[in-house]
Amino acid sequence: MALNTGWSGSPALKKRFIIASLAALAIFVLLFLRLWYLQIIQADTYQALSEKNRTRYIPIAAPRGPIIDRDGHMLVDSRPAFRIAALRQEVEEPEKLLIRLAELLDIDLAILQKRWAAGLRFPRYRPVPLADDVSRRVLERVMEHSFELPGILTEVRPVRFYPYGESAVHLFGYLAEITEEELRAGPYRAYHGGDFVGKNGLEKAIEPYLNGIPGEQRVEVDVQGKKLRILKTQEPVPGNRVTLTINRDLQLATEEAFGDQAGAAVALDVHTGEVLAMVSKPGYDPSLFARGITGKEWVELLHNPLDPLQNRALKGQYPPGSIFKIVTALAALESGQATAHTKVNCQGELTVGNRTFRCWKRGGHGITDLKKALQESCDVWFYEVGQQVGIDRIADMARRLGLGTPTGLGLAGERKGLIPDQQWKQQKFNDRWYRGETLIASIGQGYILTTPLQLATMMATVANGGTVLRPYLVKRIEDMDGKIQQEPQPQIVQLAHLNQSQLEAVRHGLEAVVNEPHGTAWMSRIKELPFAGKTATSQVVHQRKRRKQDAEIPYRLRDHALFTAYAPAANPEIAVAVVVEHGSHGSSAAGPIARAMFVNYFKLQPPPTSGASEGE
Repeated sequence: MALNTGWSGSPALKKRFIIASLAALAIFVLLFLRLWYLQIIQADTYQALSEKNRTRYIPIAAPRGPIIDRDGHMLVDSRPAFRIAALRQEVEEPEKLLIRLAELLDIDLAILQKRWAAGLRFPRYRPVPLADDVSRRVLERVMEHSFELPGILTEVRPVRFYPYGESAVHLFGYLAEITEEELRAGPYRAYHGGDFVGKNGLEKAIEPYLNGIPGEQRVEVDVQGKKLRILKTQEPVPGNRVTLTINRDLQLATEEAFGDQAGAAVALDVHTGEVLAMVSKPGYDPSLFARGITGKEWVELLHNPLDPLQNRALKGQYPPGSIFKIVTALAALESGQATAHTKVNCQGELTVGNRTFRCWKRGGHGITDLKKALQESCDVWFYEVGQQVGIDRIADMARRLGLGTPTGLGLAGERKGLIPDQQWKQQKFNDRWYRGETLIASIGQGYILTTPLQLATMMATVANGGTVLRPYLVKRIEDMDGKIQQEPQPQIVQLAHLNQSQLEAVRHGLEAVVNEPHGTAWMSRIKELPFAGKTATSQVVHQRKRRKQDAEIPYRLRDHALFTAYAPAANPEIAVAVVVEHGSHGSSAAGPIARAMFVNYFKLQPPPTSGASEGE
């Protein structure tokens, strides 16, 4: 019997079988083509994805540039510190992770939650910073529990280090984490979330020079995220080295002389405008910002009644008191309303109309000329000549000496002070200027306001013969290879156009303030270093509201003490201005600080305090 190999089913069933076979073949072909596409065509792509799954790109922060003084002493540097961060793509339960991490770090959970929320704006590959500058002990505790903390990693990052603590803190400023608004701004577009930037002071003013270029490290990790090996490292480029005009020893000596008092002091080179020292008291601990200040610490600083965040040297505005008599004297001499030999009989007061204007010395100074008026700070002499000169000419001289306008130092927030005249009062109060207001302005009271930096600039102008120089802080900026990036030079703001014989008459009086008996700064004299200066007492409340004894007056109501000087008297090199808030008398509170500054600068032996000064 022959074998029958034909199809014995129905035609319809045969058709369905063929269709099913073709469909199966098509599926097989499609699967084959897809496999070929993935393994051959997309091989490189998936190789890269596989590589990415087992590698991490860790940013390496660049150290900020160091800041040194004019003699090479380190003032601000960077040191390595531990940061704890998290990789978002490896964190499955953020809240649980943060709770456990807060326990290990012993910090408020809300702080970690806030930092995690801020990190959600970062690119996913960038670690979210959670804690900065943690101690080695805390770091070890976290690492011991790393199995409970998936996605947590540690980084070594540079943080600011201040060898002298609070010294010059207002000058340097501080760093803080960059804000979302700053990241959108032009100057910060190359930065990333979690970076620290300068917020004020020099750290902000020269941020582009201090900030370095970050590097990056590519590492291989296992399935638990543990680092296996370093695949590639791109080293960061440190920021530039900044040399300041500051004299470290003078800065420290000035701060020591201030003690616990509040106020400010500035020292300038009279021939260049270089800032040799700039002190503002009280200060604050800059390391708070280096590690990341907490909300509680920030609120405490903001609400401190002594306002430690304010740089009083350029933001504090004070009536200059009798220091302004230098301005009135020069205006009187120039206008011809007085000469060095003009005599006024001071009997302790002067009556103008129905008002009586008193001298600080109730019994009066007797017959007084310009030299004696400056030496003993006679108010009545300046009342008499001031009313003859007039406020507009006095204001003009003040502005020519650099008052009433920012000095141009270059730090944010500098105040311009106030030099009033007739036009100013008309625009401000819609009222005319009264003669009595001229008398008050002649001795530096009333509406007049100046900053310590302005007073130092004015005194430097008197010392150098009439050239107003722009004060500056940065002497040189260079990269780590020594290539100069910036080297500022002295700049003349304006010439005061002073008559030199008239200026010499004023300077003669300023020398007598310090170096002759009855001078108001006689107790601050230095035998080996004759210098010139002017004391001042700046009223906080009206004299009629004061009690007789300073000790009985509440601290906040006591007068400010001021002193400005230059040295040596014959060939000046340095000018200083000192303001002691609520120090009562310039002669006893501010003068000794200026003397300590000169002793340090000229490397003298500290002289004993000799005798008492009269008056201001």
